[in-house]
Amino acid sequence: MSDAAGETGQSDSAEPPAEPPAGGPHPPKRGPVRRYLARFGTRRTMLSDARAGLVLGIESIPDGLASGVLAGVNPVYGLYGYLFGTLGGALATGSVYMSVQATGAMSVMIADVPLVVGSDRQGVVIATLSILTGLVMLGLGLARLGSLVRFIPTAVLVGFINAVAVNIVLGQLANLTGYAGEGANRIIRTIDTFAHLTSIHWPSLVIGAVTIGLILLLERTFLGPLSLVVAVVLASLLPLVPWFGDAAIVGDLTDVPNAIPLPALPDPSLTLDLLVPALSLALVGLVQGAAISGSIANPDGDYPDASADFRGQGIANLTSGLFQGMPVGGSMSATAIVRAAGARSALANLLAAVVMIVGVLLLGGVITQVAMPALAGLLILVGVRTFKPRDLVMVWRTGPIQASVLAVTFVLTLIVPLQYAVLVGVGLAVVLHVARQSNRVVIRRWVYADSSPHPVETEPPAVLAPGEVVVLVPYGSLFFAAAPIFAGQLPEIPDRCERAVVVLRMRGTDELGSTFLRVVTDYAERLRRAGGALILVGLGDRVMTQLDATRATVVIGRDRVFAATPRIGDSLDAGLAAARAFAAPSASSGPGEPEASDRDR
Repeated sequence: MSDAAGETGQSDSAEPPAEPPAGGPHPPKRGPVRRYLARFGTRRTMLSDARAGLVLGIESIPDGLASGVLAGVNPVYGLYGYLFGTLGGALATGSVYMSVQATGAMSVMIADVPLVVGSDRQGVVIATLSILTGLVMLGLGLARLGSLVRFIPTAVLVGFINAVAVNIVLGQLANLTGYAGEGANRIIRTIDTFAHLTSIHWPSLVIGAVTIGLILLLERTFLGPLSLVVAVVLASLLPLVPWFGDAAIVGDLTDVPNAIPLPALPDPSLTLDLLVPALSLALVGLVQGAAISGSIANPDGDYPDASADFRGQGIANLTSGLFQGMPVGGSMSATAIVRAAGARSALANLLAAVVMIVGVLLLGGVITQVAMPALAGLLILVGVRTFKPRDLVMVWRTGPIQASVLAVTFVLTLIVPLQYAVLVGVGLAVVLHVARQSNRVVIRRWVYADSSPHPVETEPPAVLAPGEVVVLVPYGSLFFAAAPIFAGQLPEIPDRCERAVVVLRMRGTDELGSTFLRVVTDYAERLRRAGGALILVGLGDRVMTQLDATRATVVIGRDRVFAATPRIGDSLDAGLAAARAFAAPSASSGPGEPEASDRDR
């Protein structure tokens, strides 16, 4: 459900390679079917996978119900999401170990979609949302955009995940206390709850507290991950005692049939209303899943392809939606549980889904007796453990830009619907990054001393002098937003500046935008009118092509544009030779400029 920040499972060694055949040193290549079946291990790994699948399957039943409660929907839809998400992920992800389930962040996001929570056709809406989310994930995977997640700044993720942790805790106060606070968001509803302490249902509060205490106690025993299940079961027995008798149970919200749900077709008319939530859910799910792809190797020692995991999570969502399950994504916590329990292949997750199916078929009536305050206690503990103050402090100390992105994302996640908060956070990070990069463009002048072949870097002159040869080197990203900053640092051109030459070294710049090209050509034209010249050196192939295609070489002069060569300094030597030839009638060279044999490195 909610993903832990770190991996808690033990490392699993891969199966020893098969002995090479007698006829040669290398084993024969396996066909695609055999390669696919290899993800489910061998006879030697079956026992370990069966044990791990049993642990994850049993643990996922109350966890799936809790996920539905957290999302504000029928808890059964959370359980179905766990079941069919785990099944689809086991069959399709590139990561052998990845468990695909509804994460805490995704569940809280669903709770902020009014069309889902308030619908009288909740099953159809959930199915539509899951399928849309799956299509987005699958499309990104087919387009091989697995690297997309690296563009999501850490400040956004840290702010979002920690605010989600707060939302998880605050969102369960109603189930924990038996009093539903009123207000536009969770903060206001929490304040209203504390303002009505006399309305708290104390038996429910006790059940939730007992659940948390039992989990903390039983985790120290041999039960391990199963302590969650045992704690919820034991706490759910308390309503049998008269004083706890009117505490809410799952059966008060819905019936849990002893059957697998029938397929449900999505409603295409809901696409536009659910598109933004689906995009946000896909983004969050894929980012959380990417933590698994990048940190947990497959049994063969290779790390899975992130795009393959995108496709697998997409298929898992399509499977979940087809059977009215909630949207799902790669779950670090579930993956950690199944690996810690001894998983050796994808068979463990496949068997976990089978265990959940058996649980639904045999224990439907029992599941309805689970106490809602017990699930609330479980979720509150998950929320507290998801909150990472160290990550907040680390990002906050990184710098004002990162701190601003962190603060805005954190606050927005608390007060606005989460599907908008995460998109705004990403958008803000992009804008601030562009602003920061544009302001980092710096121009320096290279001046050579007679006794050294190496240049001394200084500030460029404020104003060009007649007959002066100035070598300028820009540092930073030369994209459209940086063009005005770049232009403001170029030396001023007086009305008359005969024989002055500006040599602009562009080595390392592989592309120029139209805005930047206009700045360069305008400067070249102004220099020409004042009697001077602009020379460009160290140009890459793509920049040369751009200059020719836009006819910028006509404005600058084709004989004043010099392409980069493999040997550093050749193009600058050629450019300086042209500059000296242009300035020769009034001065042999600008002060401090190198002789023809000097190299500009």
